[in-house]
Amino acid sequence: MNIALQVTGRLDARFNTISYYFRLKQANEALLKENVRLNQLLKANFEGPDSNKLMVSDTIRVDHLSSIRKYVYLEAKVVDNSTGGPANFLTIHRGSLEGVHPNMGVVSSAGIVGRVVNVSDNFATVMSLLHRSFAVVAKLKKGGERGTVEWDGLSPMYVTLKNIPKSAKVAKGDTVITSQISSLFPPGVDVGTVSDIIDDPSTNFYTLRLRTATNFFSVEYVYVTDNTQYQEQKMLEDSTKKKFNE
Repeated sequence: MNIALQVTGRLDARFNTISYYFRLKQANEALLKENVRLNQLLKANFEGPDSNKLMVSDTIRVDHLSSIRKYVYLEAKVVDNSTGGPANFLTIHRGSLEGVHPNMGVVSSAGIVGRVVNVSDNFATVMSLLHRSFAVVAKLKKGGERGTVEWDGLSPMYVTLKNIPKSAKVAKGDTVITSQISSLFPPGVDVGTVSDIIDDPSTNFYTLRLRTATNFFSVEYVYVTDNTQYQEQKMLEDSTKKKFNE
């Protein structure tokens, strides 16, 4: 009887472990959906022409603020990811049938990841932050000075922030976030933290080495951000350039 109890106990323990694994997967999916819902309520996702209006979110499941909603979030699972070359991409399991299109930003729960460059019905490829052609405007969280984030093709754990004026008060450990100038990402999303400050005496600008907020070696789930006002802004800017360059 003791032997039978031991065998049964071991089987029950293994069964519980397997059952817990599948429940954990369901919990993760539920958590992703809850994060999406909460992200949709962030003040940074709304931008109206009248800055004097007070934005109030109520508990009614009707989007009364749709007229000024700028960013919409979609959760997605990462099914492929590269980090070893100079041109890295991710593949996510969400495509055009679910609303994904090129020039959408992609973020993780920790920070920015990249931008969508190609889509099929059910999948999309994302140009990673770890790509030599990727660039995004970001700023120092403390002082607000803006620069351009790029990857130098060296370590997958670091990117560079260029053109920060030497008048900026910057120190190691300072946080860099996305700027409202960027059309890909909502403002205030983490990009990374300052690891090194490179002072070139021949210029008036610093180059900052940042440790990325997102761990590209372990990212499994992401959120695709859709700037619903992007096309309107781009059309206006393009027509203005065309009008005054003729």
